[in-house]
Amino acid sequence: MNYFKHDTAVVDDGCLIGDGTRVWHFSHLMNGCTIGNNCIIGQNVFVGHGVVLGNNVKVQNNVSIYTGVICEDDVFLGPSMVFTNVI
Repeated sequence: MNYFKHDTAVVDDGCLIGDGTRVWHFSHLMNGCTIGNNCIIGQNVFVGHGVVLGNNVKVQNNVSIYTGVICEDDVFLGPSMVFTNVI
């Protein structure tokens, strides 16, 4: 495991998480999601099944990212955003 996961975060089996990524308090990454290298997953974030986040993506606190969303590299997702469709 070459990423950091806070003790309260939940990372389901089957997630692919890149080197240097940090997953913070109370976040939940569902099985089948892919998180790139050097990403920041803030507090209380939900990442759904099949979501893809590129490298260097910063996800701020309280963000929900549902199935089907794909973010390219270097994307910033501001606090409390909700993504229900492909972007």
